[in-house]
Amino acid sequence: MPVTLQQIAEAAGVSRGTVDRALKNRGRVKPEVADKIKKIAEELGYQPSLAGRALAMARRNVKIGVIQQSAQTPFMQQVYEGILAAKQEAESLGGNVDVYRINGVDAGRVLEIMEELKDNGVSGIALTPSEDTMLKKTIDTFAGEYGIPIVTFNSDVEDTKRLCFVGQNTVQSGRTAAGLMGEITGGAGEVAVISGHNSNPALNNRIKGFCREISGSYPDIKLVKTRYSYDDDWVAAKIVEELLLEHPKLKGIYITGSTVKGICEMLHNLGRETEIKVIANDFLEENKEWVRSGALNFLIGQDSYVQGYEPVMILFKLLLEDEQPGSSDRYTEIVIKNKYNL
Repeated sequence: MPVTLQQIAEAAGVSRGTVDRALKNRGRVKPEVADKIKKIAEELGYQPSLAGRALAMARRNVKIGVIQQSAQTPFMQQVYEGILAAKQEAESLGGNVDVYRINGVDAGRVLEIMEELKDNGVSGIALTPSEDTMLKKTIDTFAGEYGIPIVTFNSDVEDTKRLCFVGQNTVQSGRTAAGLMGEITGGAGEVAVISGHNSNPALNNRIKGFCREISGSYPDIKLVKTRYSYDDDWVAAKIVEELLLEHPKLKGIYITGSTVKGICEMLHNLGRETEIKVIANDFLEENKEWVRSGALNFLIGQDSYVQGYEPVMILFKLLLEDEQPGSSDRYTEIVIKNKYNL
């Protein structure tokens, strides 16, 4: 037999309404009483009724929109798997999740979709933002004037009214890459950064963290001008070719986003793949192969599935049960791998 709210109320010596408010983090309940109620509920094995949750969701007509930029990149395809899992779970309980995928970075298209979702009565939106003034203003308008909560994922715009962010602490990721680069280059020589779109906040924060840490901890490393590939392997390959003409003694490359294939293939074609130290991101199968071949020295990982799954579920719980995310940042773990621990 499932445990009821009344049984928990009797065990805790409070009313059923108090139990309901405590478990849903809603209303005025003394912290010590709420903690006692939650402990008893856990001990008794209480599980909210799925049927009740589905009925509540249906009554509220909850609609969640997901807008994913750079959808064509291999990493974002992994994120999409998490989005689909959350969509299935939310819709099994009576919600509705609409997913929009955009190849590349297109703030104008994001704005169009947001307006479309608003017109269709959306209850909350999860999106990957870009550095765009109008997009930031729109996020604030949706969250404030329209009362539509916004959760960002993979990349963030902190100076907005978004509810929370799910993804990697990208500044710390950049600092991590800098520490690795400093060690494997002996702390000296020329090092380049190759990034994706210059309007991607996550990639820009990686660059910021990397450059600051290099400048502060490895003064004998000279950073050459950051290049942007716009997630195009051919462009990235040409950048490498030009870099090595301009800086023939280049010792390292930090890849903030995708285009690992284009960069590593060009290094291989030029016979420099084991000479130049390279650090990249994401545990994609093709990236792992480059690590095994020796063209990549380190990969820094972020949990792609969580970045897709959590934003939808945060909105789901907020809209269904008024459960707040608890923190404005849900950082995924920074994990380092090389050929010895893949």
